[in-house]
Amino acid sequence: MATATQMSSKKKIFITGANGLLGQKLVSQLVDKGEFQVLASGKGECRLPGAGFEYVSLDITNEIEVENTLSSIKPDIIIHGAAMTNVDQCELNQEACFDSNVNATAYLIKAAEASNAHFIFVSTDFIFSGDEGPLDENAIPAPVNYYGETKLIGEELVMKSKTKWAIARTVLVFGIAHDMSRTNIVLWVKSSLEAGKEIQVVDDQFRTPTLAEDLAAGCILIAEKEAEGVFNISGSDFLTPYEMAHTTAEFFGLNKELIKRADSSTFTQPAKRPLKTGFIIKKAQEQLGFEPKTFRTAIGILAKQIILARA
Repeated sequence: MATATQMSSKKKIFITGANGLLGQKLVSQLVDKGEFQVLASGKGECRLPGAGFEYVSLDITNEIEVENTLSSIKPDIIIHGAAMTNVDQCELNQEACFDSNVNATAYLIKAAEASNAHFIFVSTDFIFSGDEGPLDENAIPAPVNYYGETKLIGEELVMKSKTKWAIARTVLVFGIAHDMSRTNIVLWVKSSLEAGKEIQVVDDQFRTPTLAEDLAAGCILIAEKEAEGVFNISGSDFLTPYEMAHTTAEFFGLNKELIKRADSSTFTQPAKRPLKTGFIIKKAQEQLGFEPKTFRTAIGILAKQIILARA
């Protein structure tokens, strides 16, 4: 058990969106490392398992709440992972999306400036048009949907801030929340094929899918190394969802014949998706020592987590 003196000598790291998938992985890894005093925040009650962290209920869209909470905590580092990320919901509810992704970011940046905190902002490949990929950190943003627009505005606010900052851009994050509350492409393919369902999977979109644990590890590396600037933090395998589905079926020994090729034009969704993104992660590998799992290895990690969750 750490003494009060040891706790006070540790840097305070403040996490937004701690109840979400990335937030859960961040808190878990940070507690395991024991290098920081971990303050986890989310809207409403704590849904995180375990101990070793302090939980703060916070509505990041409330400017006064953000200011009061962070001025009393005075964090050394803020990892801002909270966002409205459902791309179609963002398109349909643009005011709520702007409030969550832009206004909240502005309030948190202001609070970071007041406490001189290192501000780490989690962003997305959806700030790009999808005309080409994989992309490096110097690619020119041109979002094709409202979610991407708000995340790009968030990035611009971060870059103009008067505090130390970093942006961790990521792609198609997948993983398992401790309560199995979220699905992802691996779980969807597995459960559909196990049920004998035929599935339509697009083969004209390209991504570098990212295991949530790897994204968390990348954000923590930025914090530990006090790194500044933009970093691509994603998986390294450049794949279509169709290829991801095939790899998943192969791993679990399921019937690949049930996976049917489709193209994006056959799906009608409120928000347009960029066709080809994916990231080149050389900068993060060289400057941070970031090494993500392969997609196949990541499926193996998820398979073990499924067994543990059901035990």
